[in-house]
Amino acid sequence: MNEKPAAAAPVPGASRGGIVGSPWFLWPAAIALAVLVYFGLGYLVDVFTHESTDDAFIAAHVVSIAPKISGSVAAVHVLDNQLVQSNELLVVIDPSDYAMTVAQKEAAAAAQEASYKTMLAGWELMQAKVTTAEAAARKAAADADASEATSRKTQADFERARDLLEQKTVSPQEFDNTRAANTKAQADLKSARENTAEAGSRVDEANRTLAAAWAQVGAVMAQWRESQTNIAAARLNLSYARISAPAGGRVTRKAVETGDYVQAGQQLFSIVPVAVWVTANFKESQLENMRTNQSVLVAIDALGGKSFRAHVDSIQAGSGAAFSLLPPENATGNFVKVVQRVPVKIVFDEPLPAGHVIGPGLSVTPSVQVSEFAVPAWLVALVAVVMVGVAVSIFRLVAGRKAGE
Repeated sequence: MNEKPAAAAPVPGASRGGIVGSPWFLWPAAIALAVLVYFGLGYLVDVFTHESTDDAFIAAHVVSIAPKISGSVAAVHVLDNQLVQSNELLVVIDPSDYAMTVAQKEAAAAAQEASYKTMLAGWELMQAKVTTAEAAARKAAADADASEATSRKTQADFERARDLLEQKTVSPQEFDNTRAANTKAQADLKSARENTAEAGSRVDEANRTLAAAWAQVGAVMAQWRESQTNIAAARLNLSYARISAPAGGRVTRKAVETGDYVQAGQQLFSIVPVAVWVTANFKESQLENMRTNQSVLVAIDALGGKSFRAHVDSIQAGSGAAFSLLPPENATGNFVKVVQRVPVKIVFDEPLPAGHVIGPGLSVTPSVQVSEFAVPAWLVALVAVVMVGVAVSIFRLVAGRKAGE
């Protein structure tokens, strides 16, 4: 009697390809594959629509603080890395010497002003003397005119008396009297003319003296104006004893303490403004489609790679090497082509976190959208789900066929 062999017990999941075909493996694998496909498609889209570089750093307008005068530091009102506001008092230099200079210049100006007033009074006195001399000259001229009229009359009387004497009409005594009167009149005329000339000379002399006095007034006035300029310069130097912040920001590299003697132009510290931007050094081959105002995502390493919205502000007209201290000379020797990097200025569109200090030199990774073509994230996710669904279906079909064999 023949007995049929007993059938083997079914293994769970054997009809679907064993453990690999079980739902406990298939669905986690599908989810993992979907995530990989999603990020892979996103990376592929970014490759074709974005340009990125890790040769990028935070930049800012660093303001160097240096005194305009020399002196001993009387007070320092800031600490390392302190946030200061614009026009806030930073450092005070001992103002004693400069206050003394202001007092000396003011005293010199007061002396010049007194000298100016004295010279001006002398000039006014000379004006009065010129007026008196001109009046005397006019009187002398009038006297000369009167003497000339008298001279003409006595001359006419003398000529008539001489004719009458020849005719025996007048006595010799009357003739002598007429001749004496004529002689005196001519002498008075000569004297009057000389007085007129002398009076005119006095007027000229008074005018020249007046001009000299006015020149002295002008010289003293120039000295007084110079003294006013000296006062203004001394007061300006005195104002330089108080150093205030030209802009708001953080104090960095502080190198001054109370009691130090500082020289004019000596750097005391720097102020880094809160407003910063990014200087990204892109390869020249990445600039083909890069334009101003294109959108940028900037990942800041100091913030754990957190990204912030920004835009391309400008592109430097030339490579960074061309503007270095020692630019390359390619016209001599053997030439080896090196891909050049061009600085691109990127400006943030949103404020950075106030609780973090973001300063020049920090590393960032900007990603510039150089193409208007963009794929929404939901579409990438949908494509990833569809691709994974198709892959799972194919996988189950193949596994089912292998199990049927």
